Amino acid sequence: MKIRLLVSYEGTDFCGWQRQAREIPSVQETLDTALSTVLRQKIIVSASGRTDAGVHAMGQVCHFDVDLPESHFEKWDLCWALRGVLPPTVAVRKAWVAPDDFHATLSATHKTYRYFLYNNPRPNPFLRRTSHWQRYPVDFAHLQASSSFLLGKHDFKSFQTSGTPVKTTIRTIHEAKWEQKSQNMWQFTITGQGFLKQMVRTIVGTQLKLSKDGRPPEDLATIIAATDRRKAGPSAPPEGLFLWKVFYPRDLDKRCRPL
Repeated sequence: MKIRLLVSYEGTDFCGWQRQAREIPSVQETLDTALSTVLRQKIIVSASGRTDAGVHAMGQVCHFDVDLPESHFEKWDLCWALRGVLPPTVAVRKAWVAPDDFHATLSATHKTYRYFLYNNPRPNPFLRRTSHWQRYPVDFAHLQASSSFLLGKHDFKSFQTSGTPVKTTIRTIHEAKWEQKSQNMWQFTITGQGFLKQMVRTIVGTQLKLSKDGRPPEDLATIIAATDRRKAGPSAPPEGLFLWKVFYPRDLDKRCRPL
């Protein structure tokens, strides 16, 4: 049987999603161990995509296969059972029985990421793990104007960090906007069919650098056209980034039965 999970995690204490040969645990390793303990068999999960060290997820989606009948889950709450063996920084929020043709990675149609920026002369210690603090005043109208050049189908090679080979660096972005969430907190939302390694963080870092250097928002279009990582700015820190939501075909969603 195939099980689909909706997982949230605070990524500060992890080396990223993917299992790695490091002393610092990964989210995948932590979840595999918890599921294997609760289900009493070896479980390996597959996720919609990787998140880097320090990056968080509100709506990561993953799946795994288990040698148990569906009736086994009618007597107890899998999400609640996992709560007792997972660290407080990881939570399985929902679970479904998924059809055989569901795949957390391959079935995904698009994703939404959000980046949180705390703009204040003084830091807030309670936000340091889940937002990026900027001390100097930020021109958010400038950031919003530059975001418009991200929309559509482009080659985003200028915003790709090396390390993960891909067949193409062309991606389609459906949504890119900045919004003020409170007096000092701003949120960048970007939705697309796919993202390159550290693409969102590099976009945010480039936007901040263009604004700080007094360059026009249109320069972001020039950087995109250059397809050269050296033309873009530094990647913004990981603590502000969240994988917010993963989207799947509606008919596939309907065939997933809640546990």
